[in-house]
Amino acid sequence: MVKGGDVTGPGNTPSIYDQGLDKGPANYAPLSPIGFLERAAGIYPEKTAIIHGDMRFTYREFYDRARRLASALSAHGIGYGDTVSIMAFNVPPVLEAHYGVPMIGAVLNTLNIRLDAEAIAFILDHAETKVLITDREFSNTIKKALEQSNAKPLVIDIDDPLCDGGELLGEMSYETFIALGDPEFGWLPPEDEWQAISLNYTSGTTGNPKGVVYHHRGAYLSAMGNALVFGVSSQSVFLWTVPMFHCNGWTFPWALTAVGGTHVCLRRVDPALIFPAIQAHGVSHMCGAPIVLTMLIHSPEAANVKLNHTVELATGGSAPPSAVISAMEAIGFRITHLYGLTEVYGPATFCAWQDSWDALPRDAQTTRMARQGVIYPMVQGMKVGDPDTLEPAPADGETVGEIFLRGNSIMSGYLKNLDATERALKGGWFHSGDLAVRHPDGYIEIKDRSKDIIISGGENISSIEVEEILYRHPDIMEAAVVAKPDEKWGESPCAFVTLRPGLDQLSSDDVIGWCRENMAHYKCPKKVVFGELPKTSTGKIQKFILRDRALEA
Repeated sequence: MVKGGDVTGPGNTPSIYDQGLDKGPANYAPLSPIGFLERAAGIYPEKTAIIHGDMRFTYREFYDRARRLASALSAHGIGYGDTVSIMAFNVPPVLEAHYGVPMIGAVLNTLNIRLDAEAIAFILDHAETKVLITDREFSNTIKKALEQSNAKPLVIDIDDPLCDGGELLGEMSYETFIALGDPEFGWLPPEDEWQAISLNYTSGTTGNPKGVVYHHRGAYLSAMGNALVFGVSSQSVFLWTVPMFHCNGWTFPWALTAVGGTHVCLRRVDPALIFPAIQAHGVSHMCGAPIVLTMLIHSPEAANVKLNHTVELATGGSAPPSAVISAMEAIGFRITHLYGLTEVYGPATFCAWQDSWDALPRDAQTTRMARQGVIYPMVQGMKVGDPDTLEPAPADGETVGEIFLRGNSIMSGYLKNLDATERALKGGWFHSGDLAVRHPDGYIEIKDRSKDIIISGGENISSIEVEEILYRHPDIMEAAVVAKPDEKWGESPCAFVTLRPGLDQLSSDDVIGWCRENMAHYKCPKKVVFGELPKTSTGKIQKFILRDRALEA
């Protein structure tokens, strides 16, 4: 028998409950999401688990294919602590890899499909990748990455029927590979729930990306938290609009399977594909960054769409402007605002709706919905406080501090980077780098990244606050605000704006005038630049590029 914890009462006095009440196989098992698939296959064996184009896989088939993958990997010498990387769109093999890879104690590394060959090569080397599963559509990038990389992984090709071009690079196709595996493969859960289950690389703005390590316990609890917060069930139909390479799809490959819902795969986030998929499959839930929302409401398809059922849509990555929330809800979506980071398994807070908000005017409702909200059920602690002392800030809605998080859904740390790990987890809290206020009702609201706050004449200006005003303009589709050096004020706001399709009549004076009508004059942009905004692979606007552009604007 394994003895229980070492916790004792005051004065290290043993309790009567410490006598012989130990944990063992009958009353304790390490937490791991791998078992979700086995459970779903046992309860819903003939239910459709995965839809991909014309293909359908039941939960029995999903489980069999994951076990075949585990068996085939094991037969090729892959096991505990080995890294299996996968470069693919949101297709069935990625879902299967979320189970088949950790079934043998290996670690899943979902690669960002928008990275260049140099970045992919760095990751393959840093992760010491043993197997690379890759969609043929990325063969150009992968071929260059393999040439630059010192890693010599076994390469397996995903030859998807919906693939658009590319060549086969590997020793065999994915379907051939898993056909070599045993659908009755006897996998085992991890002996230790702290064991690594996946590796996700941050899309850093400078330098090489950092490898964020997730453990089985965190993956299990984060998935459960998402199921609770987003309300998925066995009746849910989930459209894969959030990339599975991003925080393991916010842990929804595990969360949706845990409840026996249906996964609808999608190779590309395209309104021309999304709206028909929603109607054809009765999609009930989907996720995506605010850029996905903006794409949907400004697409030609949106003009002719009024959904015949409500679709729950969770968004995070940056605060969705209230105007975007209103436009999405007019189509038929119900928005849940989430906040998180790669280091915390994706979402860690959500804007929980309060019944008292029902009586508020619509503008007031959407303003509240745009806040980052309260902590997830599985997150143990959150506070807004001083970046150096960690002292909590007052809940006055005005005092700005850094967001700190702690709990089981925090990363193990950064792979091979102890210094960065220690800095991120200093003082027993994860340091997010995001600046926020806490309102009297306990809800937090992000004001900026610490590096994005604009200090003009000694006054702090929130770029997010200025962007919120810009998004309210009926002709503006996207906006981002950064600091521009100013001889008089030190810094002043510089706005980068993308107009709605087909519009080109708005002037800088028009934009500045709009801001002056809706906010304090000192917060208004002094300069406006029109054009497309640079974005990361997950849809976040790359402000570091805009800061460089602002120097010459």
